[in-house]
This record gives sequence, structure tokens and C-alpha cells, in this order.
Amino acid sequence: MLLVRELRMPAQALLLYSVVALTSCGGGNVSSSGGSGNSVVPGSSAQPGGGSSAGAQRAMVVMLVEENHAYEQVMGNAAMPYLNSLAQQGGVATQYYANMHPSLPNYFALTTGATQTNDNNFPGPVTADNLARELIASGKTWKVYAEDLPSPGYLGTTVGNYIKHHNPFAYFSDVVNSPSQAANIVPFTQFASDVSTGSLSDFIFIVPNVADDSHECIGFVCNDNDVLIRADQWLKTNIAPLVATPRFQSSGLLLITFDEANLADLRNGGGRVALIAVGPKAKAGVQSSTFYKHENTLKTVCVVLGLASCPGPAASVSAETDLIQQ
Repeated sequence: MLLVRELRMPAQALLLYSVVALTSCGGGNVSSSGGSGNSVVPGSSAQPGGGSSAGAQRAMVVMLVEENHAYEQVMGNAAMPYLNSLAQQGGVATQYYANMHPSLPNYFALTTGATQTNDNNFPGPVTADNLARELIASGKTWKVYAEDLPSPGYLGTTVGNYIKHHNPFAYFSDVVNSPSQAANIVPFTQFASDVSTGSLSDFIFIVPNVADDSHECIGFVCNDNDVLIRADQWLKTNIAPLVATPRFQSSGLLLITFDEANLADLRNGGGRVALIAVGPKAKAGVQSSTFYKHENTLKTVCVVLGLASCPGPAASVSAETDLIQQ
């Protein structure tokens, strides 16, 4: 099937949605069951791949969001052998649902506990409680690695293959109004260096570009499996070294999910998508049939990192305790 690049203008987007449903970047109502900067701990020394010696046992959570594919399209698909190998090692939520179409509200549900908007063109800022605010308040370090981000601290609009509405941290007032916090949003080119030198934060949010996040083809004609193959190869190249670091092997949790299913999938709002939990903080080889949505994943991040509180509605939902080690 020919995939078409997402158009940005609202009128164009409406036309595109009506022609090519599977390439929509997109939702439903939220319904669920359930210190600042990145300073080194005083008196500690950096360890290769592992942060500081004093903080080596601090929990570490990495969240990576893929795009626009339903659970049935990726789980068990030979086009994504690396993703499925991670699923076999860790835990999988089999009844996990995105909140809405289009994309941005799902990213906000993952980081504020609420969808905030149903418009990818929403300019922000978001003043509601959010994950950056709670990480700062609890003395946790954080960093966003965004592929094709023009420069460190960039908070502007979409540029090339960098899609702003795939980076929720760029909307938070706590980041927008603080140059020191905005500096935690960096180009993905810094990722490999930070992995190799052990400069890893307590919370990491990874934003692949629109060519590598399973969203669409860029610059060539392909079918959907080509899109998934490219995304899976990108994951293996970039995530396997992170998972192998001493810091991650000591106390890490990798959460991979999809912002939404394809537009035709309206189940529980944004469609049924995959959630995979991997690492020492995940239970190995388990499948959860509990009904979860993105705010449950946010609650899981708060629990694993020991945050003093969790943003918005995520404070009152359950963590995915059948997938994680506590």
C-alpha cells in the first residue's frame, strides 16, 4: 500500500484522512481502569554507560513512542524481529489502548495524564501538571533525544523530519519558560555519546523522526511492512546499545508503545496498540490482559522512579504492576 506523508494544515489533513486512513497521525476520550537540570550527584564519579557511582542503583526509565500502528500489525510480524524479541524478553500489555486520534493528545496523555487537545496544530504552552514538573520536583534528571532536532533546546515548530507534536516536552510551560530545562531537549546525535560515556538521565524520552518511527515512507514508495522494517532496524541500531549499558542493566525499564493505531481503528478511542516493558524493572515473559491506556503508563513511570506525585488524572489510575518489578 502506498503511504503518503502527513500534511500539516488542518484542511489538508481532513482531506488526507479521508483518502489514506492508515497514514493518519493521530483518537477518543480518556477512560482508564485502572532538582532541575541534569547535574551529577555531588561526590560521585561517572561510570561507563552507567551514570554516577553514587546513583548507579537509581531507577532509570526510557520511553519510546512509535507511530500509527495497531497491536495486530506489529506483534508477531516478521517485519519487526527486534521489537518482538524485546516483547519475548519482557512484558506485553495485550489490552492496551491509545486515547484519541490524532497524535498530540496521546503524547500528552503519556506525560500529563490527560489529552489536553485534539489538534496537532495546538500551539501550547501546556500549564497543567506534567512529567517534567514532577521529575524536577522529585530531584530526578531527564532528557529528550529528538532525531533531526535543529539544535539543543529547540522549542519551535516542525522542521523537516522532526515533528514537534511528537515531542510533548516542547509544550510544557516548565520547559518553555526555563532555558535550563529546555536545554534537556537535545538532538538525537547526542544519544550515542551519552550512552557510551554514561551520561544517562533518570528519565529519557526518545523521539525518532517521521522516517524512523513507523509513521510513513519518506522519499520513496513502499508498503507498510517496509515502514515497519525500517523502524525495527532503527530500534535495533540505537536501542540495543542502551539496553546493554551497566546503568540500564542495573535498574532500567524500557517502555515502547505506539501513540495510536491506524485511523480506522477507533477501539476505546485511539485503537488497540502495543505496550512492551523490558529490563530489570520489568517482569520477564509475561502478558497482561488488563485494560490499560496511556495514563496508566505515565503512572508506571511515576511509580518506578519514585516520584512524589503523578500528573493529573494519572495520579488516580493504577500502575501496570503486572508488567513491572517493584
